[in-house]
Amino acid sequence: MGAPNRGLSFTGGNPIRSTLDRLVSWVGLGIVAVMLAAGGLLTWASTFVADQVDEQLSAQAITMPVKEAMGGLSDEDVAALKPFAGQQMKTGAQAKAYADHYILAHMNEASGGKSYAEVSNAQRAACSENADSAECAELTELKASQFQGSTLRGLLLYGYAFWMIGKIAGYAAIAAFVSAALFIVLALLGFRSAAKHETAKPETGDAA
Repeated sequence: MGAPNRGLSFTGGNPIRSTLDRLVSWVGLGIVAVMLAAGGLLTWASTFVADQVDEQLSAQAITMPVKEAMGGLSDEDVAALKPFAGQQMKTGAQAKAYADHYILAHMNEASGGKSYAEVSNAQRAACSENADSAECAELTELKASQFQGSTLRGLLLYGYAFWMIGKIAGYAAIAAFVSAALFIVLALLGFRSAAKHETAKPETGDAA
């Protein structure tokens, strides 16, 4: 009969699994810190942009057109302007509606759908032929009006673009905070799993 062999085994725990769970959980907490920092910065950016757009647009003291001022506009233009009728312009949405459905509509009506560059070329041609002609005077006035309209429209659309960037930053901040909360839950579950597998109890067995 051979001498008995004693083997050593572990029950009730898994040290390797416990270490891995803790490592992953700490990485998760690191991600939480990054997400919270990103969420805070994105929230600040969103608030800053919104305040700047509000301040700059309010300084223009533009009042959105009321229903009576929308005569002659297309149904599409009226539908875009109607929700803001009579309001003071403060938001990017108002600025875009005013730029694309009020200023542009009147510019197209005055120029017959021609761009500022086309009007400018026509004005130069007319004035080069006869600087004292009625056509030259009319096109010069139209050119000035188109230039002012294009400039204001461009500024308003820039305001809309920054306003939209601020909105996107706000949504990204929410996503960052939600992600941080999710990773906190996952990290806690990881630490719980690590504690469960932390202790390994040695058990000996005899083998013939």
